[in-house]
Amino acid sequence: MSDGDPRVQIELCERYGARNYAPLDVVLTRGQGCFVWDVRGRRYFDFLSAYSAVSQGHCHPRIVAALVEQAGRLSLTSRAFHNDQLGAMLERIARLTGFEKVLPMNTGAEAVETAIKAMRRFGYEHRSVPEGEAEIVVMSGNFHGRTTTIVGFSDEPAYRHGFGPPTPGFVLAPYGDVGALARLMKDTTVGVLLEPIQGEGGVVIPKEGYLREVRALCHERGVLMALDEVQTGLGRTGKMFAFEWETARPDLLILGKALSGGLYPVSCVCADDEVMRVFSPGSHGSTYGGNPLGAAVAVAALEVLEDEHLAERARALGERALERLRKDVRGEHIKDVRGRGLMIAVEYEDDRAHDVAVALAEAGVLAKDTRRSVVRLMPPLVITEEQLDEALDLALPILAAPVVRG
Repeated sequence: MSDGDPRVQIELCERYGARNYAPLDVVLTRGQGCFVWDVRGRRYFDFLSAYSAVSQGHCHPRIVAALVEQAGRLSLTSRAFHNDQLGAMLERIARLTGFEKVLPMNTGAEAVETAIKAMRRFGYEHRSVPEGEAEIVVMSGNFHGRTTTIVGFSDEPAYRHGFGPPTPGFVLAPYGDVGALARLMKDTTVGVLLEPIQGEGGVVIPKEGYLREVRALCHERGVLMALDEVQTGLGRTGKMFAFEWETARPDLLILGKALSGGLYPVSCVCADDEVMRVFSPGSHGSTYGGNPLGAAVAVAALEVLEDEHLAERARALGERALERLRKDVRGEHIKDVRGRGLMIAVEYEDDRAHDVAVALAEAGVLAKDTRRSVVRLMPPLVITEEQLDEALDLALPILAAPVVRG
């Protein structure tokens, strides 16, 4: 049940909820495609897509139908038993990614933790690294989730403060610098974990060739390369996976968010058998991971991505959006306009990004700021050319304004 006065819902959240988020003062009640509506009936363009989770658009009918049908039959068995949906999901993901094995989890952070465990155990079993000494190199500006282990190797103070001591075994390297990465690798380095494009870091796109060079360096040193494509994967950047822009196939691929089209938490780690054999019964698991409801939803979500050619759509529309943004969003206050596919950022010279996001919402376009100076523009991949142009007509004057007026 929703109330037509957004203040009622906001007050309830502030009274009973923990203050771990600072959402814009918009209370949403319905979504369809690239649009969402608030409790007063106002329509907005969704230009965040739940951080890529609703790449297929809100409430895609094929995915909703799969969810409803499966929810009425069987939702959860735990992995103590087989179910009749998991195998189809695993096969679909394996064929799509080209990896031999898939380990299902629920959230992106869980999948990252799974990849960390795999890299560590692989180093102990295959590289003879002394027990307890394995190191994983991570990147400056990283965001891989919110667990205590993951925030411990972040260099963003807001993510780390008050949650120490950090988990040992992680080394921070500057993102985009292969030479520095090579110097930081040691005999005890078992893995390198990075995002092909840093989403929460501000849509940071490394120079061309960086991923290829990291791939070559890891191969040379016998170190596993893990790519976190929770945000970038499944069409967002204009290819099914961002690593395909450089043909830099990792040893472990981490997926989530759009894997379920925003209807259910589903994530996974993909790897070839040599890596995935480090897991044995009892060594890792999840009560909900691989449940039949999530599996049915994931299959439908992947079918939509492929059947509707959403990666290709993202590439074409992303080029169109960037062309307009680079033409019209200019001035001394603009530091950069960048993007790949429908993962786009406007970066300012100052910390105005939150005020810009508020002004965009007032104009009918929902976006979100990150790192204080960056506004991300990430609409659902199902958005049409006409809808994109309409949204940009609303957004461009605000994004380009020398002074933001709330």
